[in-house]
Amino acid sequence: MSDAPGRPSITVILPCLDEQGAVERVVREALAGLAASGRQGEVLVVDNGSSDHSADLALRAGARVVHEPVKGYGAALRRGIAEARGDIAVMADADMTYDLGRLGELVAKVDAGADLVLASRLVGATGETMPALHRLVGTPVLSFLVRRLSGGMAVSDSQSGYRAFDLEKVRGLRLVTSGMEFASEMLVRAAAEGLRVEEVAIPYRARVGESKLNTFDDGFRHLKLVALLGPQTVLLWPSVLMGIVGAVLTVASLVSPAGIQVGGGRWQPVFFAPILLVLATMLGVAYQVVSAFDPLRPARTPSEHSRSRLRLVRVGFVLASMGVSVDVGLFFRWSMAGEQWDRALALAGLAQALILSGATVMASAFIYWLVHRQSEYGTRR
Repeated sequence: MSDAPGRPSITVILPCLDEQGAVERVVREALAGLAASGRQGEVLVVDNGSSDHSADLALRAGARVVHEPVKGYGAALRRGIAEARGDIAVMADADMTYDLGRLGELVAKVDAGADLVLASRLVGATGETMPALHRLVGTPVLSFLVRRLSGGMAVSDSQSGYRAFDLEKVRGLRLVTSGMEFASEMLVRAAAEGLRVEEVAIPYRARVGESKLNTFDDGFRHLKLVALLGPQTVLLWPSVLMGIVGAVLTVASLVSPAGIQVGGGRWQPVFFAPILLVLATMLGVAYQVVSAFDPLRPARTPSEHSRSRLRLVRVGFVLASMGVSVDVGLFFRWSMAGEQWDRALALAGLAQALILSGATVMASAFIYWLVHRQSEYGTRR
């Protein structure tokens, strides 16, 4: 890492929105942490439209201040990452929650070879420093989803805002989100690029001032990010589960045409099984289309896209043909025998599920083509 005269090797990035009660102390603590680390550094405060004296107080404390007009935690951090002058960046909040006097512990791990280091808050977090809903539900759930999306990244606190990282490598991630989901996006993209991510435990303090976090809005934005970056989580696995249950119920309908005894009555799974099979198909083909344009995977060539669309047409045609064949067979049996077959209802439900599923898969090939063409037009603008 460079320590050339006049050039900081570490930039501490502090997004700031109306933090006049704490920002001055945070800047001074960051400067003290830089001095204790023995490295040259700067403190960069990104003012995100404060209506108070936060920017003036940060300047007075010794920070460099830039203004980011686009609202949002992620937008402020993206601006800070773009403006930073060091080789290593340390990001934190301007509300006294993170002990910036210990930033050297995170930086030391980057010096030792890590690309991104998180300060886990969970070990020492209490009801006074972190709301129970965040500590016991929100953060663990989001961390679980991030681990799934990142292929098992060993992080316990994916939402920590106290991080140190190799600046150029994180710039190369091309982060785009503007809200609180920025924290998850950084980790998921880092995993996709094969960056080395580590974690250290550092106590979390009670914030000074009013929190800007909106539990439900920010949580929903995180879930949307999960859907965009990890379609298998919200599309593929539910599709597989529905398909398995639908197949089991179809078999049950064929084995026991009279239905399944439930309490004092009999339940006819034949009416529910086709619905599950069609829904499974819809989610499955949606996953195929969405994953073809997954930004975390290498872009497909035109010939690969063409083969994928042709495969969907073939699979859809086979499924629809099987359904039509079953329907035709049932019709001829009825027309010749002139009587109802006890398994006819279950087979008819299966036939309709196959026909609808086949039509859905074939239609998805056209949707695939539309999305592909739209993406091509988008790159030409």
